[in-house]
Amino acid sequence: MTISENIRETLREMGLNAYEIDAYLALIGTGHMTAMEISHEAKVPYSKIYEVLNMLKEKGWVKSSESRPFRYYPVAPIEATALTKQRLEEKFENWKQIVNEALQPLYEKRELVERPDILILHGQQAVVTKLEEVLKKATKELMIAAPVFARPIITSADQWLSSLKKNVLVKLMVAGEGEEWQVLRKNAGVNELRVRDHMFGGGIIADGREAMLFLGEDKPSLVIWSNHVGLVGFAREYFQFLWDSSTKTKT
Repeated sequence: MTISENIRETLREMGLNAYEIDAYLALIGTGHMTAMEISHEAKVPYSKIYEVLNMLKEKGWVKSSESRPFRYYPVAPIEATALTKQRLEEKFENWKQIVNEALQPLYEKRELVERPDILILHGQQAVVTKLEEVLKKATKELMIAAPVFARPIITSADQWLSSLKKNVLVKLMVAGEGEEWQVLRKNAGVNELRVRDHMFGGGIIADGREAMLFLGEDKPSLVIWSNHVGLVGFAREYFQFLWDSSTKTKT
């Protein structure tokens, strides 16, 4: 019996090897045969045929008569595939239990916890620590949007801003009076300063890869760090939108 390569590949994925597939197809084409007849029809070496047939019986694809000479016949494909599904599910549950019991404690012991792509930062110290970490890693560009309430946070990091690599482009957009930020601009190497009357929240975007967002009006009600591609991309586009409509300040 001839079948497409796609069907053969499917049977291989279900756990049958080439000899087992050929033997099963020979039985489907004939109905029932002895081992010698299957060997001849399927072109499976006679030295291998009993091993092949026993594996097919174990996997639920073939049955045999109870008396000698043993005759073999195929299990209906719909029944064989159902048995295969059950067998694989049982194997998977066993695999899962073995792997989880053996490796999960090692994973937890080594504290190899996946880095989350969003963190909510609580407390000023946590915010400042994360801000310094973000600034240290910047290599190309920093976009800083600073509402009035974020001024203490931003100015507390002036030493990190001033130690940035010279090729890092720093854009600072602030709410309120631009004159209040000129000292930071001079000391921290800000390339361009722009002013807006008001901002709802703000943040820092580093190299378009990670962002810290300050949400609130009079005070930060929520501070978030993220390296989520979608969130950082949205924050960068929104910053650029506000930046383009802000007022440039004189040097």
